[in-house]
Amino acid sequence: MEHTVTMQAREVLLQLLSAINLLTYDEYIKPLSLLGNSTIGGHTRHIIELFQQLNKGYFTGVINYDERERQVLIESNIDYAIDCIAQIVVALELPDKNLSLVSLYLGEHNIVASNYHRELLFNIEHCIHHQALIKIGFILLEKTELPADFGVAKSTLKFRYHTQG
Repeated sequence: MEHTVTMQAREVLLQLLSAINLLTYDEYIKPLSLLGNSTIGGHTRHIIELFQQLNKGYFTGVINYDERERQVLIESNIDYAIDCIAQIVVALELPDKNLSLVSLYLGEHNIVASNYHRELLFNIEHCIHHQALIKIGFILLEKTELPADFGVAKSTLKFRYHTQG
């Protein structure tokens, strides 16, 4: 049976895939001044590469998000980005296991104990954060097709539901 965290990861990635499918190639790569001239493609690449690093680290036992490839093709080609998302979605369902997270901070490599499901949760929240930025990009492009909950954390949605009925 699929773990709840895996289902949540699949859900946010499929939301991302649906969103970028609404864009033209020009919109996907357009620098947006309000976002510091970043592009929706750039935010998409960033999301994808962190998930890719988690998958790579799962098999080595060591995750290092700092060493992601930064593939320009992901941010410049929607079709390639969609293929990458599809590959990640297929590879998500792995059993939980202990992992080491390595991060460069203040010139030193720090090693922290973690596990696969904890890192999936991090990637989910990270993805939602960048989806919020992507949503701003959609607004700047005057595109209104995104669902209202796109880029909104599950805890925020729950809070809104309970306080606004």
